[in-house]
Amino acid sequence: MYGNLLKHQKPNTKRGRSGMSTSSIREPRQKRSIEKKKRIVDAGFKLFCEKGYYNTNTAEIAKEAGVSTGIVYNYFNDKKDIFIAAVKFYSEGMTSQLYRSLMGLKEPFDMLETLDQIINIFTTSHTLSKEAHEEMMAMSHTDNDVREYFCNFELTTAEKIVEIMFQHGIKPENAHEKVHIAMGMIENFSHEVVYHKHEYMNYDVMKKEIIRIVAEMMNS
Repeated sequence: MYGNLLKHQKPNTKRGRSGMSTSSIREPRQKRSIEKKKRIVDAGFKLFCEKGYYNTNTAEIAKEAGVSTGIVYNYFNDKKDIFIAAVKFYSEGMTSQLYRSLMGLKEPFDMLETLDQIINIFTTSHTLSKEAHEEMMAMSHTDNDVREYFCNFELTTAEKIVEIMFQHGIKPENAHEKVHIAMGMIENFSHEVVYHKHEYMNYDVMKKEIIRIVAEMMNS
């Protein structure tokens, strides 16, 4: 899950938001260093969920991770870098489960059953990490770096889903656009079920309607 998170990046000489040169940021190579960076991300994720981004500081993250504040700055420029790493941890965890489910599909391909599984994965993910998701969505509306990450993440996810669809012989016209629309509908449904919970809504009916609409769209 941390594979993409801990990839080596080319050093540069820009100044980080902490005032340090980003060329001093260390990308871990040894197992111990990789585990230490992972602890920092885990600690940040936990505190961001519990306290929110603006109510959490780097010193608290360091204490939670069991390292010094100086060690944190060996791996991250500032608190926002830790937050974005935590966002990657959360989002890549959800999509890895989604991809495993899609790659494990057997022929003949059942579109309705597959869509039902996808909706369940999205809804469960939102339920398990409700606080994290709320904080990330709030930041995506106010911070350009977080917004850019989510835009790229959505694009990459849509491309991967289209690739898997094509492997199963499902090749609708304007596939990328249709997948993006479907993802938006499923995301909104997850928000409705987990956060809004309107008493007058029958969510079983809503789910069936989403499955029907998306299936018809993908078959056209």
